[in-house]
Amino acid sequence: MDRSQVKNALDEAGGVLRLEPSWVPRSFMIPGERLKLHPRDLYALGGHRGGINERWFSSTTNADNGPGTPADEGLSYVRLKSGGRFLLKDAVDSAGDLLLGAPVMEREKGWNLLCKFFDNMGPIPHHMHQSDAQAKLLGRKGKPEAYYFPPQYNQTDNNFPHTFMGLEPGTTKADVRRCLENWNKGDNGILFLSRAFRLEPGTGWQIDPGILHAPGSLVTYEPQVASDVFAMFQSEVEGRITPWALMTKDVLPEYHNDLDYLVELLDWDANVNPNFAADNRCFPKPVRPFAETEGEGYREQWITYGTGLYSAKELTVLPGRTVTIKDEAAYGLILTQGHGMFGSLQVSTPSMIRYGQMTEDELFVSEAAATAGVRIENRSATDPLVILKHFGPGNPDAEALRVK
Repeated sequence: MDRSQVKNALDEAGGVLRLEPSWVPRSFMIPGERLKLHPRDLYALGGHRGGINERWFSSTTNADNGPGTPADEGLSYVRLKSGGRFLLKDAVDSAGDLLLGAPVMEREKGWNLLCKFFDNMGPIPHHMHQSDAQAKLLGRKGKPEAYYFPPQYNQTDNNFPHTFMGLEPGTTKADVRRCLENWNKGDNGILFLSRAFRLEPGTGWQIDPGILHAPGSLVTYEPQVASDVFAMFQSEVEGRITPWALMTKDVLPEYHNDLDYLVELLDWDANVNPNFAADNRCFPKPVRPFAETEGEGYREQWITYGTGLYSAKELTVLPGRTVTIKDEAAYGLILTQGHGMFGSLQVSTPSMIRYGQMTEDELFVSEAAATAGVRIENRSATDPLVILKHFGPGNPDAEALRVK
C-alpha cells in the first residue's frame, strides 16, 4: 500500500488507528462463550473450522490453522472514518517508522507482537512452543508468551480454571517418551506427570519456550512473540482426540516419528523446576503508587513484564475523570470496561458483538502519539474505564522490570 495512506490515517485521529475485531477459530477446542461474540456466531466460519474461541489484537501475524485457512485470518484491519480499511500488516510494511518509530522499525523490522484473548469451555491440551533455534529450522520464530486473567471477562470460571504447567520434579525423559508411545491408546497420561495451578483473575504467568502447559478455562489476555508455533503433547482432552499432526506440525518431517527428538524439544530444567510457581507467576505492579495517581484520576499497573520481548499495562481511568497518559513506545489496546473518549475517538466496551460487526473497543497508538501523550476521558459518573495496553519488543518504560 501507499505510504501516504498510512500517514493520512494517522493524521485523521491524532496518531491513533481504530481496529476491527479479528476472530480466530480452533478446531480442537470448544468456545467458552465469554468474548462478547453472539452465541449464533460462534461457528460463523463453519463447523469444520471449529468454534471461534480467540480474538487477536493489533495483529500482523497470520493464524496457522492448516488447510482452508483464509489468507487474512488472524490479521487486524484498520478501519477509517470513511469506512475504508487496510491491513495493519500492510501499514507496518510500508510505513512502519510512522507507526512504531524509526529506531524500532530499524531494529525489529516489524511489530513483532501477537496479543489475543483466548476463551475455552475447558482446558487446552498440554503443549509447548518451540524456541527460536527450533522454530528457525522451519523458517519461523520461537514463542514465549505471558498470561493475564482480566476480571471483567471472567465472571464465570467455566469447566476447569486450573492450568497444568511443567513437569513434577523427578520426572524422567523416559516417562514423557512413554506417553508419546501411548498416543493412540486414548489418554496418554501426560498430565499424571505434571502439576496443576489454580488460576486467579487479576494475576498472570510467564511461559517460556519449551515449557509444557495446558491452559485452563479462564479468559486469558496473552501477549506473546508474533508466532503461532506449537507441539501438542497430550493425546486426549475431555474425550476429544488430539491428532498426531498437532504434535508435529512445527517439526521437520524427518523427525515426525522420532520420539527421542520430540522429547528433546522440551526445556527440561525449566519444566522440572521445583520453584516453578515462584519463578513464573506474575503479580501486577503499580507503574506509580496508586496513592499518587488516584488523585490525578487514574491507576496504572504492569500486568506483563520481566522480558524485553513484550510488556503490558492495565490502565483504569476513574469515573468522571480526564487524564493525559504518556508512554515511551507504540502500543495496541483493548477496552475491558467502560466508555469515553481516547484522543478524538469515541471508545466503548460492547455487550455483544455479531461476527463482522465493527466495535469501538480496539485501537492502535503510534509511537508519536504515545510519547506526546493521549487525552483519555471517562464519560461515566459511576463506571471505571479500563484499558489493557500491549507493547512490542524493547519498550523503554519496561526495562526497569526486565529480568530476561
